[in-house]
Amino acid sequence: MTWHAQLDINYSSEQLRTVARHRHSGPLRVLQCLYPEGQEICHNVLVHPPGGLVGGDTLDLTVTVGPAAHGLITTPGATRFYRSAGEPAAQRSHIILSDQARFEWLPLESICYSGCLAENRLTLELAAQAEFMGWDITALGLPGAGMPFEKGGFLQHIEVPGVWLERGQLLANDARLMNGPLGLAGLRCMASLFFVAGSKIERKRRDQGLELARNLLAAHALQLTAAVTCPNDQVMVLRVLAPVIEPAMDLLRQVWQGWRQYYWNLPTAIPRIWAT
Repeated sequence: MTWHAQLDINYSSEQLRTVARHRHSGPLRVLQCLYPEGQEICHNVLVHPPGGLVGGDTLDLTVTVGPAAHGLITTPGATRFYRSAGEPAAQRSHIILSDQARFEWLPLESICYSGCLAENRLTLELAAQAEFMGWDITALGLPGAGMPFEKGGFLQHIEVPGVWLERGQLLANDARLMNGPLGLAGLRCMASLFFVAGSKIERKRRDQGLELARNLLAAHALQLTAAVTCPNDQVMVLRVLAPVIEPAMDLLRQVWQGWRQYYWNLPTAIPRIWAT
């Protein structure tokens, strides 16, 4: 049996309060709205009761953020792509931001079990005065539990149409990519944090954001397998390779918090679900 789930979330600013309205079909839901930072920023947690995806499963999420609204989404645990008998499992997220909107996309990691055929797609559309901050974290297998990624494949697709596209196919049997020094070099966690603006980021503002991230990198245990850059005038990306999830997540959280304070003048606000 395969699961097909659709969730649509709409954030709107109403009397200085961000309100989230949503509808769903299938096993993908949003928990109650939380306001740990005040009424202007709405935090939500996505829940997928089956706990993982097998071949043929699809999760489709559409998020629309209206003018001046600010939403934040995370998850209570990892997304798990299990072994497939032939069909791919797909997770597709489409996020659309209006002018003056802000959105933070902070799901916990995706874990690709050996034998999976997985697709993870994120598409962003931003109006000229919108800004987005988010990350993607993927673990290939569970080597610490004696479950290496030996079979299957994973497709990663991140796109801002007409602005930025990152697309990669990872196959477990591609030894040069998985273990070569110009590939993953035997590391099995890859992660990216990205700041995206709907129009050109002013150069001084961009350079100071890069400097902030590089200062944090210089003091981190992953400094030799991480880097931050601007592929174009609207996007900043921190890329990380790590042997396991925890140090990569630690670095992404540090830089996310630094960028959040610098770009949006917002204090650290760890989603409540991460502390449970």
